[in-house]
Amino acid sequence: MWTYEKKLQYPVKIKNPNPKLAQIIISQLGGPDGEIGASMRYLHQRYSMPYGQVVGILTDVGTEELAHMEMVSAIIHQLTRNLSEDEIAKSPFATYFVDHTTGVYPVAASGVPYDMKYIGVKGDVIADLNEDLAAEQKARVTYDNILRLIDDPDVCDPIKFLREREVVHYQRFAERVQSG
Repeated sequence: MWTYEKKLQYPVKIKNPNPKLAQIIISQLGGPDGEIGASMRYLHQRYSMPYGQVVGILTDVGTEELAHMEMVSAIIHQLTRNLSEDEIAKSPFATYFVDHTTGVYPVAASGVPYDMKYIGVKGDVIADLNEDLAAEQKARVTYDNILRLIDDPDVCDPIKFLREREVVHYQRFAERVQSG
């Protein structure tokens, strides 16, 4: 079904590790509006979707969200690589470190682990597409919030790319809703 290129959709090249930023950004991996939830939502909604064109959009966007999950994971990994014990201990990342060391684990910035309850799959065209529109807007807002809190250009650049893709996904779902 897929052709997988062993590269990120957009490059992530972070020079300076920063556990404080990792603690914030991790929400876009396993938080309530993160990339895992988005991919699961769309890739599961497509099975009950009666319209082939919408199934195609759900498949395309769902698999792209998996690519976004890879990017967010790469950001987190690069922000936490080679940290000293002192750097970890002095950061909000210390509580995460206790449970996961620097492994990339899907959790919200608040510390709540990812849970499938974050996804909405109703089997109703209108309910599911409206869920998708709301999900893309919530993800965009989360990226906006992250951008308000960070200033490292190496981190901001891929986050801005991910934010832009949320807008595109919203537009693709909105086109389907508007066309009936």
